[in-house]
Amino acid sequence: MTRPSEDALIARFFAPLATSAGADGLTDDAATILPGEGDLVVTKDMAIAGVHFFPDDPPGLVAAKALRVNLSDLAAKGAVPVGMLLGLGLPADWSVEWLEGFAGGLAADLKAYGCPLLGGDTVKVPGPLTLSVTAFGRASRTVRRRGARPGDLLCVTGTIGDGALGLLARQAERDPATAPGWLAALGEDHRRHLIDRYLKPQPRVALAKAIARHASAAMDVSDGLVGDLAKMMAASGTGAMVDAGAVPLSPAAAAALATDQALWTRALTGGDDYEILLACPPARLSSLQADAAAVAVPLAVIGEVTGSTGVTWSLNGQPLTFGSERFEHF
Repeated sequence: MTRPSEDALIARFFAPLATSAGADGLTDDAATILPGEGDLVVTKDMAIAGVHFFPDDPPGLVAAKALRVNLSDLAAKGAVPVGMLLGLGLPADWSVEWLEGFAGGLAADLKAYGCPLLGGDTVKVPGPLTLSVTAFGRASRTVRRRGARPGDLLCVTGTIGDGALGLLARQAERDPATAPGWLAALGEDHRRHLIDRYLKPQPRVALAKAIARHASAAMDVSDGLVGDLAKMMAASGTGAMVDAGAVPLSPAAAAALATDQALWTRALTGGDDYEILLACPPARLSSLQADAAAVAVPLAVIGEVTGSTGVTWSLNGQPLTFGSERFEHF
């Protein structure tokens, strides 16, 4: 199929996604973000084939994940999405079919999360496919990492560890020779669940307003719960005591950990969860739990903020230690 020119590519694949009046149909060099109440919150993440996703991942899921990791950051600040910018660096071997799948996956998520495309840039790159998403949101109160106080309760949404274990399952799906022993002990439903959670995270946008109302500090769990919690406590000048046994696990992750206890470290430090870690004053917990239940977002209390520095982990009453503690880009 003949490749379109840059202008034709934008008109065909991306202009239909620019549903905000401020985008002006992608016919100009800049967009406007329409007035609204509260703080304007901005976040940006990049994704590169072979680093953040596999080159043969389905293009619609690549688009969805590139957007959703940004929406997760907005939700952790208490912000509801209002629009996004897309930087798309296409490699030499890009195809119209791939771009159709990518634009289709992006369109579905932009509609689902109420986050229209405002603009961006499309270029040819000499290396692998490169994506850059900038997302904008509105928050009645921006919740920072640094607000945790001694006595606050630590909570996480959803389940932890699926993304990190899902990455291993996805690697094994592509190359069965790399399959770890524990993976063979899981049923197909469990393996599929882990892979799906890695490929398609679930940003907790529905909880954003409740986070703004109740949380004293929050951040999304992208680089591993252990390391991200340490970062939040360091920013707040506090410490924490955490019960690893209270960390919520999916049935698939629980089955994997039952097979190989060494996977506890992988699940808690590996990243790709895109859940929300937050600190909540005890007096606000019941209201936060009610709001979470109202939007069907699971919420678990896993520990408490302390006045001393450092984070202490335990499992079944025994101290728990980790290696490097978090995913590192460098």
